[in-house]
Amino acid sequence: MDVSLEVSFLGGPDPQRGIGVVAPFDFALDRELWRWVPDGVSLRLTRTPFVPVEVSLDLARLVSEHETLREAVRALAASEPEVVAYACTSGSFVGGVAGERAMCEAMATAGEIASVTTSGALLEALEELGVSRIAVVTPYTESVTRSLEDYLAEGGVSVTGRAFLGLTRHIWRVPYRSVVDMARQAVVGAADALFISCTNLPTYDAIPQLEAELRMPVLSANQVTMWAALRRIGVYAVGPYQALLMRTVGPHEEPPPPPAPPAPPIVPPVAQPEEQEGWT
Repeated sequence: MDVSLEVSFLGGPDPQRGIGVVAPFDFALDRELWRWVPDGVSLRLTRTPFVPVEVSLDLARLVSEHETLREAVRALAASEPEVVAYACTSGSFVGGVAGERAMCEAMATAGEIASVTTSGALLEALEELGVSRIAVVTPYTESVTRSLEDYLAEGGVSVTGRAFLGLTRHIWRVPYRSVVDMARQAVVGAADALFISCTNLPTYDAIPQLEAELRMPVLSANQVTMWAALRRIGVYAVGPYQALLMRTVGPHEEPPPPPAPPAPPIVPPVAQPEEQEGWT
């Protein structure tokens, strides 16, 4: 009996639009980035070369050197993405506003393609929401957190409150509970929004809960990166109950999906001792 499967009627997979992503070598949240991406779009990721440096301003400078970015974009260009995103917050704010713009130019020139960075996307998102006063949450040391504040000040954004963990490694292991606790500490002034920094810090499921509790837009590094990259190709990022994603849809963008049920209460696992090393 012939049991061969006839698949010719399928016609092959649907075409996929591509977004190139350049991430630092220690980036561990590929799956989180995908959660904002609708069907029909694929992410093509590459990482910067490893350097034996802990999370710091020095590391931020090393993973954002222009030649490093150019090489990454050239590698991604083979898969023909429509836009390239540099998914690193500290690496894109460490040089200030002028440094961020120079990074975009270096990437765009290397691949002859539109380019965005996480920190550039943050300013774009704040402008979209009409926000100029924010609270900030970071996993960084104080010096890196201050550098973020300097960047925001250059962009015309004031920081009304902050909380940071002081971590120099294993940021991707921080549980949602710690993110929520920091957010509550940071929102002490007249903030109009909250920003959770670092693309290696998990945030997707925490955003709806925090927006409901704090009654303000909550932005995160991975969220604004994907929102801005998708926006460049006229596609709407997906995600339940996130103020940034509920804005008016542009003429060439897909409409947002129907709202999902409210996010359940976050009950994260207990942090291991290693995860708490260096917290402040």
